[in-house]
Formats: sequence, C-alpha cells, structure tokens
Amino acid sequence: MELVVGRVARSHGVRGELVVEVRTDEPEARFAPGAVLHGRAARSAQVRDFTVESAREHSGRLLVNLAGVTDRSAADALRGTLFLVDSEELGPSEDPDEFYDHELEGLRVQLTDGTEVGTVTEVLHSAAGELLSIRAAADGREILVPFVTAIVPTVSIADALIVIDPPEGLLDPE
Repeated sequence: MELVVGRVARSHGVRGELVVEVRTDEPEARFAPGAVLHGRAARSAQVRDFTVESAREHSGRLLVNLAGVTDRSAADALRGTLFLVDSEELGPSEDPDEFYDHELEGLRVQLTDGTEVGTVTEVLHSAAGELLSIRAAADGREILVPFVTAIVPTVSIADALIVIDPPEGLLDPE
C-alpha cells in the first residue's frame, strides 16, 4: 500500500526549490539528503524516483531541493506531485500508543460494552488533532471520533479492533 509522506505545493525561488506539505511524522528521515522519494504527478499513475539533495525549514514550511530540478520551470512542473512510501518499507512503531493511519483503517469499532459501532474508513488530520472517520454499521453514516485516549482507550491491531468510550451525544445522528 502506498502512503503519502508529502505533496509539492509550489516552487520557491528561481533555483528549483520546492515547498512541500509534510504528511509524515518523520520529515527529517523521509526528506534527508540522499533519500530517494517515489513521486507520482497529480492525476497520473506513473511513479518517478527523486533524490533529495537538501531540505530545510523556512517559515514553518519544508523547502526541498531534488537532484535534477534546477530551475523554477522544473519545480513548477512538479506542483501537486505526491511523495510516496510503500507501507511494507515501514517497520512497526516503537511506541505502543502510536499507529500508522493504514494500520487503523478497516478496523472494527465497538463500545466498551461490546456494541458494534462500525468500521474505520479514514484517519483525518486537523489542526485540533486526529479524528477517526467511522462508517456506522447501523445506517452507513459517517461518525467522527476524536482519536484521544479518553475516548479511544483500546486499540488492538492484532484483534483488528478499536474500543471507544464516547461522551454522551457523540454518536447521535443529530
């Protein structure tokens, strides 16, 4: 499974530098000099490899230089390119309370009393934190659940199960 670790937002300057929207918790590893990134252009199935020459933070953004991208035109041509890694390349997290999004997607969700709630379809990342998007078993609607320990006390990848203890009203359709 391909996982997105970044997206080219736009060019920066005239020497081919790229502004990259980071979508990984480990940008220092993924965008380290010498790292090879698999890039897929927007609306394309073709994947191309890029080698990182340098990366730096500037005003809260990641600026990346790639081998062979030496001017603004070449950088502009990469706008919208997604940088990908294969989930098989990722080792398990060393922290038992940290999960990759793809590990959570597809897990069953139930209440602490065993009542079936639904299935995780996506993990959403917002400024306020992560949310689990759950497809309700009863009616197929989307339920958004904050991914915090107080509401999500148990995650078992081995059992393909997430147990939630939502506050009153969180699961109500209105």
